[in-house]
Amino acid sequence: MQIHPKKIVIIIALLIFIALPALLFALGSAPARSLLKDSLSLLTILAFSFMLQQLFLTRNFKGIQAYYKLSQLSNIHKYIGYFVVTVFLFHPVLLVVPRFFEAGVKPLDALITLLTTFQSLGVVLGLIAWGLMLLLGMTAIFRYKLVQKLGIKYKAWRLFHGALSVLFISIASWHAIELGRHVDTLMASFIMVFAVSGAVLLVKQYVLTTEKRTGVTS
Repeated sequence: MQIHPKKIVIIIALLIFIALPALLFALGSAPARSLLKDSLSLLTILAFSFMLQQLFLTRNFKGIQAYYKLSQLSNIHKYIGYFVVTVFLFHPVLLVVPRFFEAGVKPLDALITLLTTFQSLGVVLGLIAWGLMLLLGMTAIFRYKLVQKLGIKYKAWRLFHGALSVLFISIASWHAIELGRHVDTLMASFIMVFAVSGAVLLVKQYVLTTEKRTGVTS
């Protein structure tokens, strides 16, 4: 029985960006915590993994265009983006949700302390990444209005979106490696491999596209 190439692509994506990070999470060296805390941690890790996957779900990735139309690819990219932005938008709040069920520091006090601890590089990186993510999400949602209002070409917006995505993922990855409870050597390697390879692929394709458009040859 021959499996359709589309299904193979889906299976590979599920194995790499869901099964693999979930396995690394399960095999990690971090001490087990309550079911709620570990569930929220796993949700965050999977959202982060989907964020890395976004680098490969673009029209610049020729390897996937053979199996999916640009409209299909755009919809997949969009809905995964909505999921990722939603999870990370509430990420600071999710960190203190378990406080509602524990004695000690109140959730609001814990959140304020978390967001104002500027002595920690990891926290500063997280706040910068959060701001970039918000900018990325808003400019994506209102992209057509921005293109019309600023009088720029849609390709110029795509270049801006790609550059902002690489910047956001770079800082978010640094933040995760710096502070992530479950980011051990294996998880950090997973993040770095796909963040770097995805960013390089994206930049390379944008450069090649620009060279073709301007008639520059190597």
